[in-house]
Amino acid sequence: MDTPASTTPLVQLSHVTKSFGPVQVLKDVSLEMYRGEVLCLAGENGAGKSTLIKILTGAIPRDSGEYLIDGQDVGSPSPAQARALGVGVVYQELSLLSQVSVEENLLMGRLPGRGGVVNKRELRARAIKMLERVGLNKVDPGTLVSRLPVATRQMVEIAKVLGADARIVIFDEPTTSLSEEDARSLLRLINRLKKEENVAVLYVTHRLEEIFEIGDRITVLRDGQFITTAPTDQFTHDTLIRSMVGRQIEALYPKREHKQFGKTLLSVQGLRLPGSPYPINLEVHAGEIVGLGGLVGAGRTETVRAIFGADPLVAGKILVDGKPLRPGSPAQAVKAGLGLLTEDRKEMGILKDLSIRENVTLADLSAVSRLEVILRRREVSLVTSLVPRLRLKYHSTEQPISSLSGGNQQKVLLSRWLATKAKVLLLDEPTKGVDVGAKADIYTIIGDLAAQGLGIIVVSSYLPELLGICDRVIVLHDFGVTGELPIEEATEEAVLQLASSAPVPAHA
Repeated sequence: MDTPASTTPLVQLSHVTKSFGPVQVLKDVSLEMYRGEVLCLAGENGAGKSTLIKILTGAIPRDSGEYLIDGQDVGSPSPAQARALGVGVVYQELSLLSQVSVEENLLMGRLPGRGGVVNKRELRARAIKMLERVGLNKVDPGTLVSRLPVATRQMVEIAKVLGADARIVIFDEPTTSLSEEDARSLLRLINRLKKEENVAVLYVTHRLEEIFEIGDRITVLRDGQFITTAPTDQFTHDTLIRSMVGRQIEALYPKREHKQFGKTLLSVQGLRLPGSPYPINLEVHAGEIVGLGGLVGAGRTETVRAIFGADPLVAGKILVDGKPLRPGSPAQAVKAGLGLLTEDRKEMGILKDLSIRENVTLADLSAVSRLEVILRRREVSLVTSLVPRLRLKYHSTEQPISSLSGGNQQKVLLSRWLATKAKVLLLDEPTKGVDVGAKADIYTIIGDLAAQGLGIIVVSSYLPELLGICDRVIVLHDFGVTGELPIEEATEEAVLQLASSAPVPAHA
């Protein structure tokens, strides 16, 4: 483990508390950050991590406790004051303006010029220098942000934060939308900022592997309370999980004993997506979990959406339980026995203003209605029969789904497809933005559903997840299949090698 470049804390929060109305979200929380160090902040959703970040960045005031930078009490700074003190933050959801150029985004609010006229030459020169600092030497500063890949936008955001002279940089779930390769590049950059620029880094992630790879120390919060701080090498995966969730999780990726694969439930033959010359062929059997791997832009999400009928396809046949499925019709896909858990839970999954009950029964209202009238008693009966299988934490089926944690929202969406008696589940990033305790539950649920005879496809950009829960991994590149690996042969290196290989064209 690296030792901090300084023995004097750059940032100190001492005995911080924060309440929203009657709910106390932080109770006597303390942490210290040092120059030249990565401090990882760990905890489940609802542990208080986001509230602590908002206090550090000046987004909200604390109720009590001290906030010191360089040993000086900074009071309750505004966001502008926090930035002036050197506090920068890189969020999972980026703050860049997509229809504005890279250079204007980088210097927004600080555009060089006089009398309202921007000095474009100086703007370009300063932008190039900021981009070079994060390794983006080949990015044209005049490019619109909307034309950049997600990973490049992330780096532009970091360049923007560093360009504002940040010496305390907070990374909040920065790799959630990145491929494995891009995530590694980001971790390398953070390591360089720590070692070469003496930056103090606060790193927040649900990916435990990243914590152990990059963290010098770990501070754990649970239910808004400080649990412990220690050097990273004093934790194991198991002891860190136990500190975070307050209980023993035997294994994050549960072993599935006595696997039995039955008949072919899903057969995809010669599926081609728009603009791609490559065919996609795959099968999923009853009781089988098949992973779809590949880098960002490989076509994983587009493939499962095309199978479900939500995205167009150019050619190919899809059979569910041996029967042809008419392409382009999600309603027919549901009737045939398919269910799709979308990647973007907030935008395309939950209906946030509706109750848990309404979100569960939404996909097949015919099961809970008579003469086109929805019967609430049937809805409640269906929901209460499903949720015990999914370890859902809730107070009432009438509470809005938006009141649940991300992990529990995912469980409600799984309930939605189980309510349709789905035979095949297409799960796109099923644990995205989900804490470690809920991840363990979701992995167990997926394994249980496979044991009950469902066929399951899991799309994930997180390789340990694919290798931990799947029986086979099919790898895509450029909207085509480059290979297939039984789980016994599916190492991270083997998957990444296939992910960068060219598919075989349909005419080959």
